[in-house]
Amino acid sequence: MAHKRTNPESLSFPQNYHHSVEADAGCKYLFVAGQTATAKDGSIPQGIEAQAELVFGNMQKVLAESGYGFEDVVFMKSFLINREDRDGYQSVRARVWGDIKPASTFLLVSGLASPDYLLEVECCLLYTSPSP
Repeated sequence: MAHKRTNPESLSFPQNYHHSVEADAGCKYLFVAGQTATAKDGSIPQGIEAQAELVFGNMQKVLAESGYGFEDVVFMKSFLINREDRDGYQSVRARVWGDIKPASTFLLVSGLASPDYLLEVECCLLYTSPSP
């Protein structure tokens, strides 16, 4: 589904997101819990880029399991513990998501569930099945 994504000209132009994303009435909702950089074997990679790759890979698997993809995401919230990791995170996000830019919030937090996590990302999507 093509959501209506907008950036008012009266605001600064955002780098990796849209200021708003609108979906049609009658949509299905899917809320994806915060994804961390935990591999299936329980390992956690070092460094923000490796963790961001795994976080988005995990998120993509969760979405695919429910029949969706990044293009269906309308809102994403990112939690990082180190301000200096922002550029590395944003670089991976821009490459992985490409032109798909959901509305989003970026937060710096004092810690996450494991001291080894550098970030956590959650998202929400709205989806309308194509008309028959």
